[in-house]
Amino acid sequence: MNFYPAIDLFGYFYWLLLILVTVASLVAAAFAFKFARPLYAIVSGGTLAAALLLAALPNPDGQSSFGTLLGIIALALSVIGGGPIAAYALRLATRDSVAPGAYGGILVEDSPGANTAVQADGTNEGGAVHEVLRGGLAIGILERLAVTGAILAGFPEAIAVVVAIKGVGRFTELAASEARERFIIGTLASLTWACACAALVRLAIA
Repeated sequence: MNFYPAIDLFGYFYWLLLILVTVASLVAAAFAFKFARPLYAIVSGGTLAAALLLAALPNPDGQSSFGTLLGIIALALSVIGGGPIAAYALRLATRDSVAPGAYGGILVEDSPGANTAVQADGTNEGGAVHEVLRGGLAIGILERLAVTGAILAGFPEAIAVVVAIKGVGRFTELAASEARERFIIGTLASLTWACACAALVRLAIA
């Protein structure tokens, strides 16, 4: 009796299920990105975790076409989903206590040595304010694109380069403790998401 058709059928079912779960995570991430709703970010994270569990199970030999498709979806998920996840992590950490700036950063006092962020209601203890950590959305997208792409290409050492470039570029803005906290939490959340998306593909094709 020839069992090869059954094995092929199982393989196609496995890859179809894995890709569908990953696409579901991508759709939820897109909604979270567009509507800034934490619930969508949580759903995206949950479905990514489910995809990781599925990819970690014993699986049939990887099909190059399915692996390539999964890699493209995972790269898109990394770029789109990391922003809402990082924003949700920052929201949990700061409890919305820091006022956002007009260009994606936060507002801190100008006065030397104060290192105090403006409260969410726009009040502070006096002194002019300025925005730090501007452009975080664009930087995060490029960061996750580089990290996920580097891991999928088999060059994880590039993560150190990405972190170094980001750290040097932000160094002068990290005088305020609130800025340092936001930088560390946002970066770690973004990198963790990017690595998880890359790990999904590496597990599936292993």
